[in-house]
Amino acid sequence: MLVFRRVPEAATHVQPTVLTIGNFDGLHLGHRAMLERLAARGAELGLPTTVMTFEPHPRELFAPEQAPARLTSLREKLQLLDGCGVDRAYVCHFSRRVAALPAEEFIEHILVRGLGVRHLIVGDDFRFGKGRAGDFAMLASAGQAHGFGVEAMHTVEVMDERVSSSAVREALAAGNLEHAAQLLGHPYCIAGRVVHGDKIGRRIGWPTANIQLKRKRLPLSGVFAVTVSGLDKRHLPGAASLGVRPTLGQGLKPVLEVNLFDFNREIYGSHITVHFLHKMRDEMKFDSLDDLTAQIGRDVKDIRNYFEGN
Repeated sequence: MLVFRRVPEAATHVQPTVLTIGNFDGLHLGHRAMLERLAARGAELGLPTTVMTFEPHPRELFAPEQAPARLTSLREKLQLLDGCGVDRAYVCHFSRRVAALPAEEFIEHILVRGLGVRHLIVGDDFRFGKGRAGDFAMLASAGQAHGFGVEAMHTVEVMDERVSSSAVREALAAGNLEHAAQLLGHPYCIAGRVVHGDKIGRRIGWPTANIQLKRKRLPLSGVFAVTVSGLDKRHLPGAASLGVRPTLGQGLKPVLEVNLFDFNREIYGSHITVHFLHKMRDEMKFDSLDDLTAQIGRDVKDIRNYFEGN
């Protein structure tokens, strides 16, 4: 998949394309259905498939304190899009100037001149342009004028619930990882590089792999039964703690630590993926490291039992 950081001024040197636009956070079943439709249209027209997304999320620009926790980092999102067979991804910087662009100019300068869109697929609630004035009706009218097709993607439901990134976040925040997996089509996961930590886990007898997090907010916290991929062909079972470690101090940054069962290889620098299967408990503050150590022992026993029962 080719990744671009800006839309060209004119599409004269760019092959026309079929396009979809969205945030694609988490790449849930609704997103995947849209990308399947995009691929089908691309195959019909003999054109590459393209996704346009924006960084940062608009709410991170205008209301950072109210911005939703990201389900995926940009790197994870691009990897997932690539895995879905997308040919091109345009990661466009979202700024106040972009937000102020009238909907008509967005169509003219970006869709028509910049990307040479031949077919566009958007969600049924897609809005764009200054004041969110642009909608599907405007796109359909513009498509007739400029010669590109426009279609709205239907809503995807799981157990009578509309699949959305918000629904996934709600399931994760509630600790219902099984429902989040139903909406995503797979267990929720976080990928990152294994980095050196403060070695407290090693000192108290529970060595952990510390995964580098590049997110301001996390959609879940607590202690979990997980598997880890990326170290060999297997998904390795383990216990994970994700949170701010209140026993060790106040105001600490979130940390993802994984104790891999029956595993003692050095893996610093490895890029791994942690798959969250089941939440065992919330994060807790303990009076001492001894109390924390004892609880970790109970957690590991409970999580081993979880895997034996599944």
